Amino acid sequence: MPSWQSRFFANAIAKILRHENWGGEWKLKIAARALFGVPAPYSWLASLGVKVEKIAGAPGEWIHPRDPKRGVILYIHGGGYVSCSARTHRPLTAALARRTGRRVFSVNYRRAPEHRFPAALDDVIAAYQFVLANIPVDEPVAIAGDSAGGGLALALAMHARDAGLTPPACVVLFSPWTDLEGTGASRLGNDGKCAMFRPANIEQFARVYLGDASPRNPKASPLFGAASNLPPVQFHVGITELLRDDSVRVHERILQTAGSSELLYNDSFHGMQVLTPIIPEARESIQAASEFIVRYLERT
Repeated sequence: MPSWQSRFFANAIAKILRHENWGGEWKLKIAARALFGVPAPYSWLASLGVKVEKIAGAPGEWIHPRDPKRGVILYIHGGGYVSCSARTHRPLTAALARRTGRRVFSVNYRRAPEHRFPAALDDVIAAYQFVLANIPVDEPVAIAGDSAGGGLALALAMHARDAGLTPPACVVLFSPWTDLEGTGASRLGNDGKCAMFRPANIEQFARVYLGDASPRNPKASPLFGAASNLPPVQFHVGITELLRDDSVRVHERILQTAGSSELLYNDSFHGMQVLTPIIPEARESIQAASEFIVRYLERT
């Protein structure tokens, strides 16, 4: 049974965000940027106790906990490739910094429709290289992301493997969007149960990002990429999400290659981790992710 906090926010989100049709791409962009993410005052309040540092020319912002330990987390925000930012996700990145005791570099990437695929992935790869260039050579990096940012995080891990870059110590994915074609059974099976999305939304948001590119391109939909030789991965996903099977299928494919993957279910709504201080399920998810990240940062 979801907590009363989760039920309250899920009902509110369903009334505000769950639309069958978001309209044309510019209407979709304006609405998503107005409605997704969290208000600036809440972002500021949730960031108390950590230092937010913006450096000119850096592709994101640093979140510094008190007395940071060895290791860095690269975080990639969600928002359907059209909205949100490092600022909107500070409640989540600040929570990770506090609980892991590690610095977090939260990426700002170009968004659609102004910048279509593969602009976001190109920016995320550049941010990973930026972090590697600005930390000691032997310092490990974990990658994490949510929703579209989770898809980017997985695509980044695959790129690092294929391009011979320093591999991340581990990857944490909160309800990642790994299949822009929307072929998972949960897309229809959870229609009406998912607080945020309707099935048609998958194609609507995907087309704004992809333009004329194929939704089966593994750089856009890592579900279709090679699942072998990845670092340890931990998935967090809600049982009622339209995107549930975007996690389940990648998790199963990793296990089939004898890789390391954990799949953690919750009974809350998509993106609930940004409400970590408020929702018990979100706190549990962030705690499990933090323990996973610390485990592998300390092994490297």
